[in-house]
Amino acid sequence: MTADPADYYYSSTDGLRLYCRIYSPTRSAGLPVLCLPGLTRNSRDFVGLAGHLRADREVYAADLRGRGRSAWDPDPSHYQLPTYVGDVWSLLDSRALTRVLVVGTSLGALIAMAMAATRPDRIAGIILNDAGPELDPVGLRRIAGYAGKLPPVSSWAEAAAQTKSVYGLALPGLSDEQWLEYARCAYRESAAGTPIPDMDPKISEAFNKPPSTPGDLWPLFSLIQGVPILVIRGALSDILSVATVARMLREKPNIRHITVANRGHTPLLNERECLAAVDAFVAQYGNLTARVGEGHAP
Repeated sequence: MTADPADYYYSSTDGLRLYCRIYSPTRSAGLPVLCLPGLTRNSRDFVGLAGHLRADREVYAADLRGRGRSAWDPDPSHYQLPTYVGDVWSLLDSRALTRVLVVGTSLGALIAMAMAATRPDRIAGIILNDAGPELDPVGLRRIAGYAGKLPPVSSWAEAAAQTKSVYGLALPGLSDEQWLEYARCAYRESAAGTPIPDMDPKISEAFNKPPSTPGDLWPLFSLIQGVPILVIRGALSDILSVATVARMLREKPNIRHITVANRGHTPLLNERECLAAVDAFVAQYGNLTARVGEGHAP
């Protein structure tokens, strides 16, 4: 019988109490995997993937500040990429983790890129789930339209319906049961017993300070050297365009990439092709003896 994940709390450099789920391995054989969620999501999105990967390695699934069991920031201006990156380094340092593989969904992918660009010695590889160095303004406007702004619901059935209204175009074909499961990953019950989004609504204020240009993160991407990359793109994505992936491949030809049919922003990472690609990537770059930059010779 597989043990439930352990609850782990740690402190940010500015004193917030932050949370991470830790999945202990069935057998310890490889480097740990760190999973980082999207803007309005949390660690529960990785239950399936973490359960899949924990067979031979420890898996960490973090709640970013303001989400899930992590404390809300009293200063919403801190809900920015540099702060999140600092928080994740605090997590790794608190656990004395010297090297990890990172799986990042959406915002989590941007955090993963920043980590790989600044401390490649500690990052064995990054998996970017439907985000890259250029974010399509169409998708950003869509996310800004709902992040922290959803009307209240009074039941889990309404929460599931609301979730479908937000993500339905990106996740066609989910059953009612699957929509309810996806809603339970992003909502929690209030003291009154009604579902509420499991996040600080003020994270939406980050959209008041958008990047100056859609290509704002290309300089960051160019700094990533010697860190293997797997890009997962939803075929219906309005955040990660075909053109952006093509440019990523031109700049770094060794990047692995897959496109997931019938998925937009973002794939759930439980799709068969996602699991196959992740397994192959982790098998190659996630062993304890893998060298920095292995597989990325010029």
